[in-house]
Amino acid sequence: MIQAPATPKAVRRQHDREIVSLALPAFGALVAEPLFLMVDSAIVGHLGTPQLAGLAIAGVLLSTAVSVFVFLAYATTAAVARRVGSGDLQAAIRQGMDGIWLALLLGAAVVAVTLPTAPWLVDVFGASDTATPYAVTYLRISILGIPAMLVVLAASGVLRGLQDTRTPLYVAVGGFAVNGALNLTLVYGAGLGIAGSAWGTVIAQCGMAAAYLVVVVRGARRHGASLRPDAVGIRASAQAGAPLLVRTLSLRTILMIATAVAARMGDAEVAAHQIILSLWSLMAFALDAIAIAGQAIIGRYLGANDADGARQVCRRMVQWGVLSGVVLGALLIVARPLFIPLFTGDTIVQDTLLPALLVVALSQPISGVVFVLDGVLMGAGDGPYLAWAMLLTLAVFAPVALLVPVLGGGLTALWWAMTLMMTVRMVTLWLRARSGRWIVTGATR
Repeated sequence: MIQAPATPKAVRRQHDREIVSLALPAFGALVAEPLFLMVDSAIVGHLGTPQLAGLAIAGVLLSTAVSVFVFLAYATTAAVARRVGSGDLQAAIRQGMDGIWLALLLGAAVVAVTLPTAPWLVDVFGASDTATPYAVTYLRISILGIPAMLVVLAASGVLRGLQDTRTPLYVAVGGFAVNGALNLTLVYGAGLGIAGSAWGTVIAQCGMAAAYLVVVVRGARRHGASLRPDAVGIRASAQAGAPLLVRTLSLRTILMIATAVAARMGDAEVAAHQIILSLWSLMAFALDAIAIAGQAIIGRYLGANDADGARQVCRRMVQWGVLSGVVLGALLIVARPLFIPLFTGDTIVQDTLLPALLVVALSQPISGVVFVLDGVLMGAGDGPYLAWAMLLTLAVFAPVALLVPVLGGGLTALWWAMTLMMTVRMVTLWLRARSGRWIVTGATR
């Protein structure tokens, strides 16, 4: 009996199921990760203001180090997903192991550099004399967990490439719970203070890395994949990740420029900017979950030599991105009377915040398209284009943002500049997606 071809509606339903099944757990894992530092802040905050200030400075340095190496997750997801699509699970896991070994090497290098330079790094951030010793203590202990944190990034990329986003969710939730329990026990029970908070986080991160490695090693043994480091494979993983590193550094530079411009406007403006940036980042988690689904699904379709399927799911994910952006923007406007007082009771900050917040809300559909197409091109292994596109975006944004205070513009003008930045990203990504040049089928790009 000849099976009738699937209708467009049935195809959309299939794509929707794939996107939701991957995006929802990915969203949970993304939200769980920032909660680590929030728990640390809540517990350390009761020790005193200098301790909390020290944690804040060390936390920025640690989060920067991790975000710079997020390409370990992105590049690994794309490479593994292609192998999965081609039906070669042994090669997929072998590819993932190369990413994990690269993570260990990079983590060791970060530890070797940061341990002796910790006091200098803290001083660069302008820590006070009372906060400096706490920042150095927390940084020197927490940095020991960087190799584990990078392994978590790479291993989560392996599992996402294998179309598994549930395990990263379980590991993230488990790690969050262990981190909270250890922090309470070591900070107060053992009387270790801020050092106890750092050790609790390191132990939790090592536990998460161990959990991931157990899953990956079992998969490797089941499919006969080698666990030994392979110099050629590690070098290939580094080469695939290099353009994504450029992309990430360019994006971090954009965010740093925006914060520096806001700081020049005054205390109320920088306070309002920090609140908006926190909300913007929170909404980014929801949109990034769809991007993660895109990385995994697109890589699998291209690995299976299904170019038409890749185009169809790309179109469907863009629709998801636009719809998600509209919903998030509407929620931001409707719920603003509820959450703004939670951040600040200062009426000057609130008045500064509101018009800029409306700009952010209106721009969310643009953000939805940007995040989705970013994920699609990452899944396709189109890193070099993403790097050049982000450098172009930085070149457009920087002079516009720096002119805002010169021309007398306020925080709302700065966030219009941020909207311009996202629009440039959307145009460059849309042109690439429309061209079809990202569609390169096969087990490797």
